[in-house]
Amino acid sequence: MNTMNINGTVLLPGDAGFDEARKPWNLAVDQPVRAVIEAADADDVAAAVSYARLNGLAVTAQPTGHGASGDTDGTILLKTARMNSLTIEDGIARAGAGVKWGEVLAAASPLGLTGLAGSSPVVGVTGYTLGGGLSWFGRKYGFAADSVRAFEAVDATGDRVRVTAESDPELFWGLRGGGGDFALVTSVEFDLRPAPFLYGGRMMWPVERAQEVFEAFVETTAEAPEELTVWFDLLKFPGGPGFVAVDSTFLGEHPGDLLRRFDRIGGTISDTRRPMPVAELGSICAEPTDPSAGTGRFELLTGLEGVADVLLGAPIDPLISVQVRHLGGALARPAEGGGAAGSLAEPYSVYMFGRPSRETAERIAGLTKELVPYTSGCKPYTMLAQGEQAASAFPASTLARLRDLKRTRNPHGVIRANFPVLA
Repeated sequence: MNTMNINGTVLLPGDAGFDEARKPWNLAVDQPVRAVIEAADADDVAAAVSYARLNGLAVTAQPTGHGASGDTDGTILLKTARMNSLTIEDGIARAGAGVKWGEVLAAASPLGLTGLAGSSPVVGVTGYTLGGGLSWFGRKYGFAADSVRAFEAVDATGDRVRVTAESDPELFWGLRGGGGDFALVTSVEFDLRPAPFLYGGRMMWPVERAQEVFEAFVETTAEAPEELTVWFDLLKFPGGPGFVAVDSTFLGEHPGDLLRRFDRIGGTISDTRRPMPVAELGSICAEPTDPSAGTGRFELLTGLEGVADVLLGAPIDPLISVQVRHLGGALARPAEGGGAAGSLAEPYSVYMFGRPSRETAERIAGLTKELVPYTSGCKPYTMLAQGEQAASAFPASTLARLRDLKRTRNPHGVIRANFPVLA
């Protein structure tokens, strides 16, 4: 690989720092790779793709590694964290491939704007958006992918390209929610949304209140406006008691009485709800910001009737959390000129998470089986987990179109996504 003109760093097996560099954010996922390139710029990305094409290899990109699948055997792992330029002008953000959502929110917040970020500030903008991107504000504004105006990318021949609805409508469609199997994105340009006011936080009770809280969740979400998003959480931290929590955001000064049903439930342990700057969005769930090991499974729920019997019938141990999210709103409507992310007919989702172990895997498998009558069997690409396939994320017609795009634009598999569409 010394024939590549790389401005960043190239690490090979046996080099100091190689084993650390090949790790994703989720330390439970092993990534056997041929080499790691820590790219300094888009020219490095182009050089890596050209080298791989000439030598019959594949390149997989990783801004942070939150969505790592472990399907990297024999590939060149392209780390893009150094490509972290960020500008905001006229309500449009331009983020390099290494930019994280917390950086976007910190820059947008003083302007009264927000990006369509999820629960964690350390998730990368690019990978999240390529997978669709399920945001706190998706009920109001849809998938993050549908706010994209343009991608700067390197195609499978090693050429740098600008991809827009006008320049390359089919690739533009595929990159907005179809994953990174078609080109390596070096930066993304997207619309920010108005957020002059934000109210949000977490209410928490002892787990014994779970039935009351779930009933309030059902009733609240049945009438919630699109500006309000509410998530229900069962929490069990190792060595501690169980809790039930409700996380919420409201795009406005105050939700008024929209959360009144939760206010009426006694025994609250804590309540962090408050007016907050968008920059503090990640504080609501307070997820770990350092790499750690975890395993989880995401499912879309067709409704909530019967779900409480499954989730509340026994303690969630050894899981750390089980979260039910309210979806709907703009997520349920096809966006005008939308991308491969499409829309979600299912009004809710459930995510089960724990530390990797045989017991955790068995508990997740058991809950998943019990939930089968209430799940659709589909899930957004951005929520696929290790061992799952892209086919689970798309309707048959969308999957066929993505596979055609893959065969046309990347026929030799020079570029490999975490979850290849042809698998």
